[in-house]
Amino acid sequence: MTWLLERADAARCARKRADAVDSATIAAAAGIVDDVRTRGDAALRAHAERLGDLSPGRSMVISRAECERAALSISASDRALIEQTADQIRRFALAQRGCLTELDAPVPGGRAGHWIRPVVRAGCYAPGGRYPLPSSVLMTAVTARAAGVEEVIVASPKPGAITLAAAFIAGADSVLAVGGAQAVAALAYGTESVRACDVIVGPGNRWVTAAKKLVSGNVGIDMLAGPSELVVLADGAGDAGEAALIAADLLAQAEHDDDAVPTMVTTSTTLADEVERELEIQLRTLPTAGTARRALRNGRCLIATSLDEAIEAVSRLAPEHLEIMTREPAAVARRIDHFGAVFLGRGSAEILGDYGVGPNHVLPTGGTARFTGGLSVLNFLRVRTWLEMEDSESSRAAARNAARLARLEGLEAHARAADLRSH
Repeated sequence: MTWLLERADAARCARKRADAVDSATIAAAAGIVDDVRTRGDAALRAHAERLGDLSPGRSMVISRAECERAALSISASDRALIEQTADQIRRFALAQRGCLTELDAPVPGGRAGHWIRPVVRAGCYAPGGRYPLPSSVLMTAVTARAAGVEEVIVASPKPGAITLAAAFIAGADSVLAVGGAQAVAALAYGTESVRACDVIVGPGNRWVTAAKKLVSGNVGIDMLAGPSELVVLADGAGDAGEAALIAADLLAQAEHDDDAVPTMVTTSTTLADEVERELEIQLRTLPTAGTARRALRNGRCLIATSLDEAIEAVSRLAPEHLEIMTREPAAVARRIDHFGAVFLGRGSAEILGDYGVGPNHVLPTGGTARFTGGLSVLNFLRVRTWLEMEDSESSRAAARNAARLARLEGLEAHARAADLRSH
């Protein structure tokens, strides 16, 4: 039988960790990035017009005042929806910021601690291809503002009124109406029209990802994003309607693009069969069925012999999004080592995370949840440490120890600087 979601043994599941972007794209993006870095606005405009981001003669940078006019041009109901979503994202981001406190602690001979300060300028990228994503404008720019960033620049190719309205409502200072590697280069290095940023965040296509990889180190980046992923973990304990929910959520992920990765992990072959039937039923009326069918080929249905085996399989996958539809989903989630964001129970659909109930939707893909988390205020903050020593025997003892360690390393100037403080 040919399955929409290929069946596989969960015990043999292995994560295929492909690079977020291929070497050919990186090489091609490097030429664009270097050109924009060298020639500034002239190169930025040339690449933007060549790649269809910008019509000849159109302004590359859209002011906050123009974004405000766009916000006033859309319907009152659309504007209220964007404002409500922005407020929900802001509240969650501010709650995260409130968990981070400054430190003042005793150390031998004095005190030490840290201060937490935001970066000065952030670049927030939002895709603008087949499906422009004003939600990504909100997720990135609102979070940057909640962290205390002084200046926020949104970049998005061919932004429409909804995207510009989202930028205004999110608190952006301007919008760069350019996308791809050329936009990332402008945000990283600056041009005559664009001020260089300290951090660049937000999802994008392979050209954006390649450029972020190239400029990382000169600026901070959030992550290298690959194709979007969803894993649904289910044990078949739900009611008859659960298969329809799971199928709907897998298709919501699959319609992103041809490369999306929708996956199911279950201990119930009965549920797997029901979900397969539901996928076929729902695809018949889905306008994006062509894309969704192609994306389903990237996914699998992993059949586990036990919940323990299913949990182990999910941990190996380290998915971007994880839905858990089992008995006691919160307890199950705590046993899973790696995921970007988890959605607990049948009511907690992943698409609610996409559209701003609170947590951010910019999340690690390709197994990178093993070592990083999703976008948050942390991406815009710096922890700066400080040390203040007293004039005391304890501080002099610390200096003597420092001198001894310096001489163990053969660094005599270090030792002498410590010696002057040891008496």
